[in-house]
Amino acid sequence: MRIAFIGQKGIPAMSGGVERHVEELSTRLVKLGQEVYVYTRPSYSPEKLKEYNGVKLISLPSVPSKHLDAISHTFLACLDVTFRRKVEIIHFHSIGPSSLIWLVKLLNPKTPVVATFHTRCYYHKKWGELARLYLKFGEFVLCRLADEVITVSKTLKKYTKKRYNRKASYIPNGAAIGKILPPEEIEKKWGLKKGNYILAVSRLVRHKGAHYLINAYQKIKTKKKLVIVGDGSFTDDYVRDLKKMAAGNKNIIFTGEQKNRTLAELFANGYLFVQPSESEGLSIALLEAMAYGQTVLTSDIPENKEVIGDVGFTFKNKDSNDLAERLECLLRNPDSVKSRKKLSRLRVEENYGWDKVVKEIIKIYKNILADKQMKEKPLRLKLVRKIIGLL
Repeated sequence: MRIAFIGQKGIPAMSGGVERHVEELSTRLVKLGQEVYVYTRPSYSPEKLKEYNGVKLISLPSVPSKHLDAISHTFLACLDVTFRRKVEIIHFHSIGPSSLIWLVKLLNPKTPVVATFHTRCYYHKKWGELARLYLKFGEFVLCRLADEVITVSKTLKKYTKKRYNRKASYIPNGAAIGKILPPEEIEKKWGLKKGNYILAVSRLVRHKGAHYLINAYQKIKTKKKLVIVGDGSFTDDYVRDLKKMAAGNKNIIFTGEQKNRTLAELFANGYLFVQPSESEGLSIALLEAMAYGQTVLTSDIPENKEVIGDVGFTFKNKDSNDLAERLECLLRNPDSVKSRKKLSRLRVEENYGWDKVVKEIIKIYKNILADKQMKEKPLRLKLVRKIIGLL
């Protein structure tokens, strides 16, 4: 099969759950004999990089601004996949880019469209009212026009059914079981040793809740450091606010974006992983922390509770006082923290393996192609009428 992925910033993934998802999925599809095209943005992936682990990369320009980056790139990708590529499946990622599904359906009605619903982005605090309305429109188009809808969480699957009466396929994000590495690089860079720090890994955007964690940490007494891994995403003001909150506390460390061995060491050697996000689709960072054997403490939103099951701990969403109490409790009970580490790895291994995810995706691709062959008819006029009716 020849498959094109549209909507992601690019690969290899430097940050972002969607980008990590696309990298893991596309490279594994290639290993199984599929031909995969991934559209990339020059602001994220090097323009000269034409291939990555067998995946064909197509770099197209975009308007590099907060509101136009994704949609301008997606528009060009829709034109390119229609007029320059002969693919059998077009796979959109995220609700914003999926707002243009109608365009490829109109220009190329015979090519099936699969869309993965990663998260309800309009809850993210970085967006204004107009952007949120447009993201809701993208969600509407995804659920109405895609030939097959995939949700990464059971919560989103239920929402899609209730809101749009659309039956979606649940295929979660995945994580590979991590190799436990000694704290060599992280000790040299930041003086971190095994078990002497609390870890958070995410983009530094408001809905990820780093401010709740910093606030809670400053309310407790501990010699363990707080390590926050990640950079902003068009959120420089928020990053500055976080660093002002932490000013004067040498035990709060901002590492910036990390990858490869350094990130692996950070995941493998923390005392506790904290996920304070207000909203999620299904967090890959949380899965990866558990895959490295981290005991996790998360906000009690449904998407986080779905991942951790009964092997992790929760606190009240958006409540830094409750988070501080939970941190103090877990710091006082190291045996309880230690006892959950193996359970975390086991839960990921049993429920969130990438190989299982890829097999389910391939099954969807094959089914949708088989259905198209059976039902293929002139569809352009019908699609025009459907799109006009929706709008």
